[in-house]
Amino acid sequence: MKDLMHDREACHNILTEYTKSESLLKHAYAVEACVKAYAEKFNQDVDYWANVGLLHDFDYEQFPTEEEHPYKGAEILREKGFDEDFITAILSHADYTGVPRETLLQKTLFACDELAGFITAVTLVRPSKSLDEVKVKSVKKKLKDKGFARAVNREDIYKSAEELGVPLEEHIAFCIEALKREKEKLGL
Repeated sequence: MKDLMHDREACHNILTEYTKSESLLKHAYAVEACVKAYAEKFNQDVDYWANVGLLHDFDYEQFPTEEEHPYKGAEILREKGFDEDFITAILSHADYTGVPRETLLQKTLFACDELAGFITAVTLVRPSKSLDEVKVKSVKKKLKDKGFARAVNREDIYKSAEELGVPLEEHIAFCIEALKREKEKLGL
């Protein structure tokens, strides 16, 4: 029997128990896809990393404030028996928690979170709404447009690629390709 942290179905059940919004579910799947692709690239524990990506915001819909998210999620995951490395990775994805990003997983989750959402937003303004049309150049151009996807923290996108040690253009291209693998699930 798989442990919880390696069991996608169990993790997906936790996600859908706490998250009903289609856009938040798709965000979870997008971050999962990017983190999973990096786990493969870095020869890491793919299922574990993918599930961290899947669950990083599972508590956000019910606990959206900085006082609650991701702390409530961390409590819930502890009660369910998730290990501290898994929980700490999730806590580290929000700068305001003060949890330092020290591991490759923590840095990868942070790097994929805002960018996955931003690439999704760029895709949705394309006439075809298809990831197949999204290019690195168009993502970089939209990053400079402060009026586009205002909620996305550009500084986090730049800083996280630097923390991960991957040039921004390469990181964007890698995430676009990772998202393309899951485009049906993402509706893109």
